Amino acid sequence: MNQIHGHEVLKMMLESGKTYTKPGLVAEIIAKFGPEARFHTCSAENLTAAELVAFLDSKGKLVAQPGGVQTSADLMCGH
Repeated sequence: MNQIHGHEVLKMMLESGKTYTKPGLVAEIIAKFGPEARFHTCSAENLTAAELVAFLDSKGKLVAQPGGVQTSADLMCGH
């Protein structure tokens, strides 16, 4: 199983410059990393794309914008 750090998703968001709906973000994560991919963070592991989005949101890594959410480089931990 492919384990990907959540930072990769935040980087994807930053590089795209898009505002995502949460379901749209889940769909884009699955499209980029595959439906079987699982994600880990500094404090969680084996997350699905939907679970990762919920986790990032709960940790304040997603910033509400008109029409959805974005992230910011200053919200990423530095490792």
